[in-house]
Amino acid sequence: MGIDARLARVSRTSIARIGSVLLAMVALARAATSAPLPPAASPPPHPSQPMVIDLWPEGVPLRQPNAPAEHVEDGRVYNVNVPTLTFFPPPVGTANGTAAIVCPGGGYARLAVDKEGSELQRWLNGLGVTVFILKYRVAPYQHPAPLLDVLRAVRIVRSRAVEWRIDPARIGVFGSSAGGHLAASAATLYNSPEGRTNAPLDKVSGRPDFIVLTYPVITMRPPLAHGGSRTNLIGAHPSVDLMNRLSLELHVSSETPPAFIVHTQEDQSVPVENSLAFYQALRSANVPVEMHLYEKGPHGFGMHQGLGPTSEWPKRCEEWMRSHGWLAPTISAAAGAAATGTIGK
Repeated sequence: MGIDARLARVSRTSIARIGSVLLAMVALARAATSAPLPPAASPPPHPSQPMVIDLWPEGVPLRQPNAPAEHVEDGRVYNVNVPTLTFFPPPVGTANGTAAIVCPGGGYARLAVDKEGSELQRWLNGLGVTVFILKYRVAPYQHPAPLLDVLRAVRIVRSRAVEWRIDPARIGVFGSSAGGHLAASAATLYNSPEGRTNAPLDKVSGRPDFIVLTYPVITMRPPLAHGGSRTNLIGAHPSVDLMNRLSLELHVSSETPPAFIVHTQEDQSVPVENSLAFYQALRSANVPVEMHLYEKGPHGFGMHQGLGPTSEWPKRCEEWMRSHGWLAPTISAAAGAAATGTIGK
């Protein structure tokens, strides 16, 4: 049975009832072949039927022919070889034109697609946001594979904005933990040469319009770097130049998009100083930024309840998005021109 048939069967049964991004990714993991992009003229699917989009229909750049097979274990995806986006439209009649590309965390070793993917997807869909869960490459792949994947994801969403009824100037990237590092990479390294493959789609802007980071990895420099993320992304003994290249607090500019940051003092995995360093860099560059630092909450709290004020961060994020106009309904009159890359810098 081909991949399209497998995905259709999953959509008719489990996904239609549960609406879980994990199940869509499980289906893709069991069918390790590439599928072509859906025709540009096809209408968006029904909200109860997620659509899996191949990031690299022309062939995955830097693909490792002998890489271990992709598999799912305890709600986490390992050994991603075929990067994808899983498309979740909001309920019919509620879309406001904003899109969110969600990057689950996992230390660049795996992807926690349930806790840091589908939970965010349900919340954002409830706000009228069109959600795309990014399944990006992790170990044994290293930089620049994840960067290539997230920038290709932004370019695909922007280039197909008219088809998916998205404002191409309202595309955000959400990331948790190592996924936060990837989201911040998109915000700071969107013009980097290692984020391009010379494909025609490279002409479309890969810059997000805003980012949301929860307990993010930011730096690769000791003593604040998260050791596992650094080893998986740039190796056990990276050069100083490579560490600096992927230490994102060093690459903020006035063109970096607005950011919302959440972290806790109790985080024993990724020191809160990662967020503090990024906040200071954004502030120094006069980039709009809102940061919420809480006392309680371990690393990876996601949208867990029962943590007092920490559990209220989604409300604060919603308020921030509303203050910027990203949750107000819009139909972009300039969508056709913007999809070519003229909007989004």
